[in-house]
Amino acid sequence: MNPNPTQPATAATSSLLPASDQAIAQLVGQVYEAAPATERSRLIEHLLKPLGVLSLVAIANGIFAKIRFRAGWPDMHVQAEDLNNVQPSDVIALVTRVQQVSVQVVDGLAELLAASPSMTRSAAAALLLAMLLQRVRSHRASDHDLDA
Repeated sequence: MNPNPTQPATAATSSLLPASDQAIAQLVGQVYEAAPATERSRLIEHLLKPLGVLSLVAIANGIFAKIRFRAGWPDMHVQAEDLNNVQPSDVIALVTRVQQVSVQVVDGLAELLAASPSMTRSAAAALLLAMLLQRVRSHRASDHDLDA
């Protein structure tokens, strides 16, 4: 029996994403794992913004829905103690879902990372930042081509 019931759903969902999106989700999980509690809270707050309650209930056994309800609505402030049970695999599942709903929110992680010296110290954060900036530039170039 699988000890983590979110794994099959995460694996099935992430297999539908392009490899770069899967890599981004994995890197966000690594960045989350290495980040201090205050930065973890900011990261989760940012990622929860585009998702409704039903989406949150379906991710990681509802852990993010519980956090969302405790943190308040719409001015959400995730407390460090809310994150005690959030594992990097839960964050990966969250990012996977957010990428399906709002690529802009995931791309916005670049600003969050750049504004936090403590988060940019890891190799995973540097690689994530580079990937996100490349993707943002790519989106802007394709938008520019559509306007021309």
